[in-house]
Amino acid sequence: MNQRRNFIKKTAITGAGIALLPNLSLGNGFAKDSQKIKVGVIGVGLRGTNHLDNLLKRSDVLITAICDIDQNRIDIAQDHILKAGQKKAKAFGKNEQDYKNLLALSEVDAVVIATPWLWHTKMAVDSMKAGKYTGLEVSAANTLEECWDLVNTHEETGSHLMILENVNYRRDVLAVLNMVKQNVFGELLHFRCGYQHDLRGVKFNDGKTAYGKGAEFGDKGISESAWRTQHSLLRNADVYPTHGLGPIAVMADINRGNRFLSLTSHATKGVGLHKYIVDTAGENHPNAKLKFKQGDIITSTIETSNGETIIVTHNVNNPHPYSLGFKVQGAQGLTDFDYHTQRIHIEGTTEGHGWENMDSWFEKYDHPLWKKFGSSATEAGHGGIDFYVMNAFIESAKENIAPPMDAYDAAAWSAVTPLSELSIENNGEPQDFPDFTRGTWIKRKPYNWIKDTY
Repeated sequence: MNQRRNFIKKTAITGAGIALLPNLSLGNGFAKDSQKIKVGVIGVGLRGTNHLDNLLKRSDVLITAICDIDQNRIDIAQDHILKAGQKKAKAFGKNEQDYKNLLALSEVDAVVIATPWLWHTKMAVDSMKAGKYTGLEVSAANTLEECWDLVNTHEETGSHLMILENVNYRRDVLAVLNMVKQNVFGELLHFRCGYQHDLRGVKFNDGKTAYGKGAEFGDKGISESAWRTQHSLLRNADVYPTHGLGPIAVMADINRGNRFLSLTSHATKGVGLHKYIVDTAGENHPNAKLKFKQGDIITSTIETSNGETIIVTHNVNNPHPYSLGFKVQGAQGLTDFDYHTQRIHIEGTTEGHGWENMDSWFEKYDHPLWKKFGSSATEAGHGGIDFYVMNAFIESAKENIAPPMDAYDAAAWSAVTPLSELSIENNGEPQDFPDFTRGTWIKRKPYNWIKDTY
């Protein structure tokens, strides 16, 4: 049973890891330091350092600048850079605006942004205006105005933006995308996805360690609890939609022959965070007196111009095993797949009305990227997907071409947050999606995820 359900993790772990391939050069590659792409990293916390480490494993990248307002994180990042055989990067972090001095450097070609959410759009806009090829962590924007800021800046400057959605590169996700493109499910009708992940231990800590069990956040918090919890306190919205929605949007050709039309959202009552604080620190803890605005489970339904529906679920404040809950339903059949569920039914192929496990399907439709780099990717983080998303970013930046997931995708996927907030505030009233492509979605061709090398 375990073997049947471990396709995502079956990436030839007996092969040499990328860390053992210091001369690995992908795509065009560069032979001399002067020809390497020069990258700056803004935000070198836990996520930013993960990106930094993956960049340092490449022979075609130089880390020339880093930025963080936490000097301890700067010191950790510099140590990683030195251990990788590169010289110390220029460091910025005197204040919250010091990142602009990094963007002013001529020795920075591309920028990776991995900061708290409220800084994402502002930094990405400034990066594009500075002419840098920009990689932005998820979610990309918090408001509809910010979504438009990303699109408008991209169009005004010609600078490219890639949303760094790593789940799009999961092995099972790319295999199912391959199946979709080969019409295995027939004409597409319906999708499910979401982000169900118990993050209470991330949102609160003991004030001493990032994941220590406690009831502190904000000024007394560490790592994500210093900023992420505040969103649950103040916003009743799906604040983190892209892990589930990004892969589904690609399968549905959103912004490329299809688009999101409207959204309705509903939220349950919010009890999870209060219960967690009380269970951890008692009813007399000051944070036990707070009323968190975010409902524990938020359900959004999206309608597309091609007539499909997409149900997106957000639940991070209750006990729940990690799940993105993918479902793809077509006129010929369907699949439910995730880390713990991998099943398929195709009319005329699978027996009767029952389910079939997906091992043979995954093997048959395994994506060329995983066949090519699977053994090299496994040590890159999140089961290898961090390798692929950063590879796509660097290879696109080297050629200065549009990335697989661009500014229009960043805007459309992130717009779920403000639109879900508006719908919930208005008793589930439908909210229209802006057309961030200004009509060009009709003629834009889908990115070729199957044949492109990254």
